[in-house]
Amino acid sequence: MATILNLEPLTTPLTRAQFRELCQGNPELNLERSPQGELIIMSPVGGESGKQEATLITKVGIWNEQTQLGYVFSSSTIFSLPQGGDRSPDVAWVAKARWEALSPEEREAFPPLCPDFVMELRSPSDRLSPLQTKMQEYLDSGLKLGWLINPQQQQVEIYRPDCPPKVISLPATLSGEDVLPEFQLSL
Repeated sequence: MATILNLEPLTTPLTRAQFRELCQGNPELNLERSPQGELIIMSPVGGESGKQEATLITKVGIWNEQTQLGYVFSSSTIFSLPQGGDRSPDVAWVAKARWEALSPEEREAFPPLCPDFVMELRSPSDRLSPLQTKMQEYLDSGLKLGWLINPQQQQVEIYRPDCPPKVISLPATLSGEDVLPEFQLSL
């Protein structure tokens, strides 16, 4: 479950630079920042959710190892999104040309781009609405394909630019479409 910390006593919203300093000073915390400058504290996940997340990362990683089309990132990676938020998807993938266009400094910091593909896995403690808002934030920042996997309701929401989310029931086989060519995920 994510907790939004009330920062109203501050006179201005938390800036991107302040957020980075806060993360560096508190490496044991999983933090995100909304486009409005809200500080979001992400709770750790339990064993089952952690296992499922690792499986998803592994499957995308194996596909990427075979195709060499880009780079895979874990939920520990924070992306500084063009629309102002600093977010860490459960699984992220960035096309090789986009990643390699970043400077070494940009790659080392919170990369200033939106991944081409993300997966968010709803854990039992997550509320659905904030995850849907986060997926929309990715879309608004340039996401090409996203999957919000919701085991609690046995469904997946598929996010694409300029389309409403498509909800499909589990079990299902998802396609990486033209973003992750020939990638398929059976859930």
